[in-house]
Amino acid sequence: MSTELESTRRALREAVSHAERSAELARLLDAAQVKLAAAEQSAEEARSLAEQLSETEQRLAAEQAAADKLRKELAEQRFQAEVANWKLSSIKVARWNRLGDAIKSSKNNPMRLAKGLRGAAKPVKRPSAPKRKPVSATKPKDERPGAAFQATSTTRTLGGASFKLKPFRVPTGPNTRPHLTAAVIADPHAEALLRYEWRQTTGFTPRDFARVLPLEVPHLLVVESVTQGPWVEELTGEPGEGIKALLAWCSERGIRTVFWHTQGEVEPYAAAAELFEHRFTTDLTVAWPRLQFGVQPRVHNPVPLAGGRIDRVLTLDQLLPGHLAYPDVLTSYRWPAAADCPPGTPQWRLAEIAACATPIGTEADTRRAHVALRRAYSMGTMSERVDELLDAIGLPSARPTLNTSVLLPILDPYLMEHALAQVARQSGVDQLIVIGPPEAELRARDVLPDVEVVYRRPVPSMTEGAMLDAGIDLCESDLVAVMDPRDVYGPHYLSDLRRAFLFSSADIVGKGAFYAHLRKPQATLLKQPDAEYSYLPEITGGTLLARRNTVRELGFADLTEGWDEVLMRQCRTDGVKVFSADRFGYVRVRDEDRWLLGAAHLVEYGSAEPHALI
Repeated sequence: MSTELESTRRALREAVSHAERSAELARLLDAAQVKLAAAEQSAEEARSLAEQLSETEQRLAAEQAAADKLRKELAEQRFQAEVANWKLSSIKVARWNRLGDAIKSSKNNPMRLAKGLRGAAKPVKRPSAPKRKPVSATKPKDERPGAAFQATSTTRTLGGASFKLKPFRVPTGPNTRPHLTAAVIADPHAEALLRYEWRQTTGFTPRDFARVLPLEVPHLLVVESVTQGPWVEELTGEPGEGIKALLAWCSERGIRTVFWHTQGEVEPYAAAAELFEHRFTTDLTVAWPRLQFGVQPRVHNPVPLAGGRIDRVLTLDQLLPGHLAYPDVLTSYRWPAAADCPPGTPQWRLAEIAACATPIGTEADTRRAHVALRRAYSMGTMSERVDELLDAIGLPSARPTLNTSVLLPILDPYLMEHALAQVARQSGVDQLIVIGPPEAELRARDVLPDVEVVYRRPVPSMTEGAMLDAGIDLCESDLVAVMDPRDVYGPHYLSDLRRAFLFSSADIVGKGAFYAHLRKPQATLLKQPDAEYSYLPEITGGTLLARRNTVRELGFADLTEGWDEVLMRQCRTDGVKVFSADRFGYVRVRDEDRWLLGAAHLVEYGSAEPHALI
């Protein structure tokens, strides 16, 4: 009887287990079907957009062909007119024509006739025949942001000595919101901050806006409290007819209009500002909604000058002499060892200098500079400011995200608690893929209650690379991070690393410069300190942060040690850009490592965390 009862219990347990698995499979199937439906809808939308883009490109090609044809016809007409003029000039200087003119004009005066005939008999040089000039196809204007916005002043003078700089190359994109077009009236500084946030139309005047703007009708008009250019008189004092006509033109087409007070007293602009639908200000004393400046990662970033920094601390007056255009200001920001800024320096100026990794103070301090850079970005980027603006005026602020999935392979169960603690310290983790011992699933859900946790149990013979390769297909975020259970990661590790995607053009970001700690000799080392903020052939695998599609195409080698070397070799083969960020926020931990001992600088004997985790 007991045997039958036990058999029944076992059968029930198996049935319950099967039911639970079936329920889980049904849940996963439903979720997969929902995702499949969403993917099909997205694919359909993508096809529709692709068709629209193709039609637009065809129309553009047809218009360009028609313009080229008209240009050739006009050139031919000009050539024929030149030929006709040449023929007429040739007839006028011909000897028989000049003889006829002399006879006709002097037939009643023998003396004058004789003189005229002698003059007409002298040879006269005939004009040269015109030649056809090849019609060169007009090059389309380069609309990429920053394409015509480059530094021109390469020389700086300090104490009578001249220094020749290699200018900072202003990047040419990409646009954060390519679906959105804005007509912008702004001084060079604000224009430089906004140009990467949307497709931007500038340079139109009160006289020609009605001809320029219809070429690409904008979704909104943004007007700054400008201090130079053709719109100043229209905006200050009594509003001019030009600004009234522009706002009427926008109103007829349902185009949002925004006035942004950024500088000077508000009174001179108040009357014109009242004509706009929306008003914003950077001035705390003005009773309008706030819209402050933010750093623009495309130009305010720690990418160094090609020639490096001068070993001097410069005052703000030395750093920014008054004649510099804004692209040259961006070069100057990166030049000194430190910038000594006086009290009262505008907050936006301090943030821009700090975002370029230049220490602010009387001495160079890279650790303090890194903290200041982090703080400058945390105060807000222009992308975030434009999000605020668009949300306030009722336009969609959709743009690419930096959502992150973390791949965490745990080969050694004893490292589980340490590894999960490192992930829990990070901000901005949207998904965790854990591949490790069975207890890792519940523990991960306890440690990261607000993060989606996906667990997979590995096959006993699986290598770390095989785990990563199995986990990559489970990642759903735009970025994928690989974290090593042996290593130490500071609380700002991922947020610092993600920042590089805002200003670099790399598909993979990591650390070529980093601190390491060897337990047996208790040594702290610094690997490749000169590799910060540069494109490199490789970074260390425990710091890999990559675009999901890129790393999915590359895949991971079936290795436990060396999978990262294989991946980096594949990147070099395929031309995938790899960017090395800062040295902080991470410590590679090993018992011993002869390779590191031979390739890194000894910092001290002791813990690495005080050096790395700031």
